[in-house]
This record gives sequence, C-alpha cells and structure tokens, in this order.
Amino acid sequence: MTRRELDAAGIHDPGLRSAYTWCREVNARHGRTYFLATRMLTPPQRPAIHALYGFARWLDDIVDEPEPGATPQSVAARLSEVEDRFLGDLSTGTSDDPLLTAVIDTATRFDLEEKLFRAFFTSMRMDLSVTDYATRQDLDVYVHGSAEVIGLQVLPVLGAVSSRDEAAPRAAALGKAFQLTNFLRDVAEDFQRGRVYLPADELKEHGVDRDRLSWCAEHGRADASVRAAIRDQIARTRRVYAEARPGIAMLHPVSRPCVATAAALYGRILDRIERADHDVFVRRAKVPRSRRLAVACGALARSQWARRRHPAPPAVVG
Repeated sequence: MTRRELDAAGIHDPGLRSAYTWCREVNARHGRTYFLATRMLTPPQRPAIHALYGFARWLDDIVDEPEPGATPQSVAARLSEVEDRFLGDLSTGTSDDPLLTAVIDTATRFDLEEKLFRAFFTSMRMDLSVTDYATRQDLDVYVHGSAEVIGLQVLPVLGAVSSRDEAAPRAAALGKAFQLTNFLRDVAEDFQRGRVYLPADELKEHGVDRDRLSWCAEHGRADASVRAAIRDQIARTRRVYAEARPGIAMLHPVSRPCVATAAALYGRILDRIERADHDVFVRRAKVPRSRRLAVACGALARSQWARRRHPAPPAVVG
C-alpha cells in the first residue's frame, strides 16, 4: 500500500520514498484515529498527511519523551537546533536530513507558509517552561501553534471548493477542537507531567485548583467539583466543533469523508468522558476499536462513492 500511495503522489526519489514511509509508520503507530481517517483519502493525498503528522509527532516527542539525562535547557537547545535546520532547509526546498525531507517536500509541493511551522515550534517551546494557563486567551496562544496551524497545513492537501481564505478559519477551528479533546482525555497524564491545559480561571469557577487536581491524581478519581469543571470544558469544546463543522462542506468532496470521520471519532472521546460521569482520573477515555471500525466502514463507502463522481484534488500545487 505504501508503494501505491507514493507512486500515485509522484514520489519516486528513493530518499524521499524512505522519508515518507517513515512518516507513515509513525502515523500508523501513534495516530490511530488520524491514520484510520487517512484511509478515506485518495492515495495521492496520503503521503503529505503522513509527513505533516509524522513531523509534528517527532517534535512533540522531543519535548515529551526526552532522552535519559536531558534537562529542559538541553531539550530547548535541541528544539532550537532542529528549528534552525528545518527553516534553513525549508528556504531552499531541500534537505539531506531524512527526518526533514518528507515534510519539506510536502511544504514545497503545497506552498505551505513558513509561519505555520514557526508557530508550531513556538508552542513546543512553551511546553518546556509553561505549566499552567491563567485564561482561555493564554491557552489560545498555545493552541494556535500546536493545533490550529495543523489544520491550516493540511487544508491545501485536502483541497477546497471554496477559497482557502474562506475555509481556513474552519480548518483551524477543527484542529483546535481536536486539541481541546486531547486535553480533556489526558488531564491525568498531563498532570503527572506537571502541566494543566485547562484555563485556571474557568476551573476556579468550579472551585478547582492544582491542589484539588493533586488530590484526584493521588486517589485515582475525580471529585464532584472536578467533574463539574470537566462538564463545562466539554460544553465549551463542543461549541468549537460546531464552529468547525461547516468547514467540512467547504472541502473537496473526496476529502469530506476523511475529515468527517476524524471529527466523529474525536467527538466520541467526549462521549466516553461523559459516560464515565466526567471522571478523567479513573481511566483514559478511548473509543473502542469496534466503534472506530464501524464509523470508518461507513465513511469508506462514502469516500469511494465520492471518488467515482469527482476527480481528486491535485497532489501537487503551486
């Protein structure tokens, strides 16, 4: 399947093929929901999506899974080194680093703006020093670079029937909705890393602070105040999904089933949290594999129907 996708996308250079294959493997291992959704895309579209996800995952791992003995200072230095190397190679359109080759090729093919990548590096750097967000506005700065820009990066790959400027705010909102869902799913895990990605002022409305979260982590369960705060955060996140949803219809028809599938599966994570009475400390909310496959099967049928009726968006632009 990898060979078919690369051939369809016109990627023939052996080094490029190896780089794209690595990105695909990263997506398959770590991005189960995203990877399943990419099966709805046409083969020429998939390598670019894998490259963008693989790059984001790699940078995230530099920060969250540092090498033994690493310090925040050494991780920051490593991140700056990667950023300088990447931006320099991006300006020339080529790289001899196998881990950067695929994403630079994708950025060149789809005319992705440098500022989208700079913003991502900025948010990754924030994770090294920022552990709490006082307000929603403060969190939005982080989310723009960590998630909204991902939606903007993949938009040209997906194609749109409207102008990119019209579709862009919806694409950014969907990236934001996915990230906010991750924050809710991973409250306990993030707290163990010393981070709280829920706005402190909104938690305070329900009497929740770090001490209360610490009690929940120690006891392995959320109390009534934390459950109320999570209920409120889910409602806020669903409003972001509602803002993003009209953007699906703005996409090229062959791309809509993929994005609709990802949105449906991520929305079900919120359903699972609600089903657990908003207790994000007792267990990590997951959508069962059977449910993921059921949603994907219906979407696959719709994607095949769309491909028969519509030509795919171009694999190369610009």
